[in-house]
Amino acid sequence: MALKSALQPRSKLPDVGTTIFSVIGQLSAQHNAINLSQGAPDFSCDPLLVAGVTRAMQQGHNQYASMTGYPPLRAALADKVETLYGQRYDAASEVLVTASASEGLFAAIAGLVHPGDEVIFFEPAFDSYAPMVRLQGATAIGLKLQAGDFSINWDELAATITPRTRMIIINTPHNPSSQVLSAADLDRLALMLRNTDIIVLSDEVYEHILFDGRRHHGMATHPELAARSVIVSSFGKTFHVTGWRVGYLLAPAALMEEVVKVHQFMMFAADTPMQVAFADYLQQPENYLGLGEFYQRKRDLLASLLQDSPFTLLPSAGSFFMLASFKDFSDETDAEMVKRLIVDYGVATIPLSAFYTDGTDNKLIRLSFAKDEATLKAGARALCQVKPR
Repeated sequence: MALKSALQPRSKLPDVGTTIFSVIGQLSAQHNAINLSQGAPDFSCDPLLVAGVTRAMQQGHNQYASMTGYPPLRAALADKVETLYGQRYDAASEVLVTASASEGLFAAIAGLVHPGDEVIFFEPAFDSYAPMVRLQGATAIGLKLQAGDFSINWDELAATITPRTRMIIINTPHNPSSQVLSAADLDRLALMLRNTDIIVLSDEVYEHILFDGRRHHGMATHPELAARSVIVSSFGKTFHVTGWRVGYLLAPAALMEEVVKVHQFMMFAADTPMQVAFADYLQQPENYLGLGEFYQRKRDLLASLLQDSPFTLLPSAGSFFMLASFKDFSDETDAEMVKRLIVDYGVATIPLSAFYTDGTDNKLIRLSFAKDEATLKAGARALCQVKPR
């Protein structure tokens, strides 16, 4: 029996309930549905990485790490970023290891955004951005990416920036649209922000998952933007260990100083054995540089299996997601479609409307191909059986 309380707390997020991922997860469990919804691999990570964590524990790395992260790991990250993107971050003052990319996002927003500020982000968007901003007493302003190619409407962005704009949140490769920013996009953003004090918070957790020969154009590839950016990335997404909850931030020392002030009171330090193992694992670049090819094979497999389905697939340039349109064979809402897929066909997906604060419905669902081959085949078979309505 649930404990009843006479207390009536004032909610800071009165319009926020259980996330769509939990809702879909519960419904999927009830119907034992094939999981093409969750952005988490259903296959194992490299056994060498598990062995590295075990070895770290056996060697006594079981107490608090340095508050900003295990020093060899911060040094390895600084070296990696300089090699790949050309920007050198000081390992002591400009690299922070966090207890997940989500914690990094929150620490950055809480440390740098103040009551009365405005923060611009682009929708469809990962569902945590706006609530994190609102919790700081700031205003979250969602701009819709352009229909079709999910590109930024630069004129709309320019018109939305005001003297109160403190931060712009970028996500590339983008979840859920799977589109990526180009070098020209970064030039345009840099020009727009020149002579302002606007901070860029760049969510780059899929930085190593790009397809068809594309290169990652993150903020560290552009010196002018790097000077005003906090970059967020994730070991979980890169190494198939989303449950380990370790991420990291990169930022100029002046920005990082404020972020660290929040981080120290949230988590103090991320899990030590995992950090030790990651520090060793990063010494072999092939452990992450082949990730795009790995997921491209999964993307291409799922796309080929869905050729005879009624769905129309949108191009996927990065991340481990693709969008599928059903507008040509059904007038259902995307939420209705997702529910029908679970209940009638036993396959779970995510409605794109869940990534819009106003519930915009473009008749699109998100599919995750971060799954083993058997799951992809089973999910595709189910989707190929879907009947028009």
